[in-house]
Amino acid sequence: MTGARPAMRVVDVAVAGALLAVTAPLLGVLALAVRLTSPGPAFFRQTRVGRDGRPFRLLKLRTMTARAAGPSITAADDGRITPLGRWLRRWKLDELPQLVHVLTGTMSLVGPRPEVPEYLAALGAAAREYTAVRPGLADPATLRYYDEAELLAGAADPERRYVEVILPDKVRLSCAYTRERTLASDLRVLWAVVRRVLGVAPVLGSRHA
Repeated sequence: MTGARPAMRVVDVAVAGALLAVTAPLLGVLALAVRLTSPGPAFFRQTRVGRDGRPFRLLKLRTMTARAAGPSITAADDGRITPLGRWLRRWKLDELPQLVHVLTGTMSLVGPRPEVPEYLAALGAAAREYTAVRPGLADPATLRYYDEAELLAGAADPERRYVEVILPDKVRLSCAYTRERTLASDLRVLWAVVRRVLGVAPVLGSRHA
């Protein structure tokens, strides 16, 4: 894993830089669409826990009504999600601004998803291992729970189910992957993410999935 980090950083910078250059016009159009279709800012910022427990402000395109109260997790049937927001979430386009975090080194293309502080607080030592590496856009746990919003939609208490059942399993999967990750495995994860977003691969085909 140690040797994979410098090499993956090169991949992070090259891919994130290229994608930002290519998608900048699209991101501008989407940001304008968010502003025009619902009151509020184009972007959503939320405090997340980064590497070594350092907080940072995660950036996304806004997919929910502005200043909507409620839990940090979102079920598929959450009334706070705007019509445009549902479409953005379907194609993961709301995550595009996070390429800026990848370019600056706050995040990586592959790594555990950055969580909100209050959800990680209950996990103790597991949370410390989870945040020992740079967070990322996706990893095998993200792929396993790609349809997380749909799973939460059927729960009586979506937030409790997430904190007590889904998050501990995601942390377990992410930590297991991190202990053995290589540059090659990270590239396989990236390819699996692309295929999953495009709807041609239901799950990551590896022993870490």
